[in-house]
Amino acid sequence: MTKRFSRRESRGGGRRRIGLLEIDAEFSVEKRKARDLRHSAWWKEKISAGTCYYCGRTCKPDELTMDHKIPLSRGGKSEKINIVAACKECNSRKKYMLPTEWDEYLKRIKHTDGEK
Repeated sequence: MTKRFSRRESRGGGRRRIGLLEIDAEFSVEKRKARDLRHSAWWKEKISAGTCYYCGRTCKPDELTMDHKIPLSRGGKSEKINIVAACKECNSRKKYMLPTEWDEYLKRIKHTDGEK
């Protein structure tokens, strides 16, 4: 038996799909802005210091990656205030964490390392 939807139900489903498309479009815009920033003089100057924002380790500029402190997937934007240079290791470990979650993660690691 096939369920039949009323006109109101089918329109409601369409709105949800449009909502997801809007989110995808916004995400694409933010990724494009990040790509544009990656080619800017601002970014080149930022990585020329060769310092990871998270661990403070010195790296070659080409070893630093662009990281959003507040990830795009968590509502962050591709704005200079939200973008930092991070070593690949820190960027991979941070993943989609918010700054407060990252700080808690580091505290847990230090606590665990201190017990050994």
